[in-house]
Amino acid sequence: MKTSVSPIIVALLFIMLAFKQDVPPRLQLFLLIGQSNMAGRGVPEAEDQQPHPRIWMLDKAESWVPARDPMHFDKPAVIGVGPGFAFAKKLAGTYPTMNIGLVPCAVGGSGIDDWKTGAYYDPTKSYPYDDALRRAKKALENGQLVGFIWHQGESDSTPEKAPVYEAKLEELVTRFRKDLNAPNVPFLVATLGDFVVKRNPNAKTVNDALKNATQHISNSYYVLSSGLTDKGDSTHFDTRSARTLGERYADVFIQKKMIKEKP
Repeated sequence: MKTSVSPIIVALLFIMLAFKQDVPPRLQLFLLIGQSNMAGRGVPEAEDQQPHPRIWMLDKAESWVPARDPMHFDKPAVIGVGPGFAFAKKLAGTYPTMNIGLVPCAVGGSGIDDWKTGAYYDPTKSYPYDDALRRAKKALENGQLVGFIWHQGESDSTPEKAPVYEAKLEELVTRFRKDLNAPNVPFLVATLGDFVVKRNPNAKTVNDALKNATQHISNSYYVLSSGLTDKGDSTHFDTRSARTLGERYADVFIQKKMIKEKP
C-alpha cells in the first residue's frame, strides 16, 4: 500500500532544512557589556544595517540572527549604532575564516554597582549582570567565549563613586570570569570620551581607573577613545565615532594576537 506525503509536510521539511543550514557554525563569542555607549546611540546608516555573512548576534529572544545595528534592546526608543558591529567587521576582515557571535548585554544608564549579582536596574526593568550571565551561557551552546568588551563609567563619574571605580572594576572582571569559567579570556575596556571629561572632571578619575586596572588584571587591555566626537549631547559617541571605537577594540585583539580563527 502506497502512502502519500502531504505537500504541507514536505514544505515544512524544506523550511526546517533551510533553517538548519542557517544556524551558525561554531562561533567565537564576544560579550558586549556596559552602559549606553556600548549599547549604541548613534544614528544608523545603510552600512550599519547591511548583514555580514560571518557575523551573528544573539537577539532579545535569545535566537541567533544576522548582526546589524541597532543590536541592543535596553532602551528601544533611543537605541542606535554602538561599537559592536564595526568591531566584528574589522575582525572578520582580518580573519577570513572566523565566524563571530556578538552577545549584546549593555544597559544604558547603569552604574558599575548595577552590574552585581542580583542587582535590579529599575529604568530598564532588568538585572544587568544576571541577564548578561544568562545570555552568555545561552550563547555558549553555539561557540566559545573569546572576549569581554566593556564600556561604562559615565554614571560613576561622581566625587563619591569615581575614586572606588578601579576596585569595583577588578571585582567585576574576576566575577565574570569565574561565573563563566573563563579565567583567561581577554577583557577589554575603553576610556570615556574627551567630551565627557571636558564637562565632568570626575570622568578623568574613571579613565585613570580604567587604565590602571588593566595593569593589575591579567590579560586585560584598555582602548583610548581620545579624539572621538559626540552626537551633540556631550555624552554619547556619534555614529562614526562609535564605529571607530569598535575598530580600536578590534585592533587590540589583532595586535596582541589574541584570536584563533577556529575555536
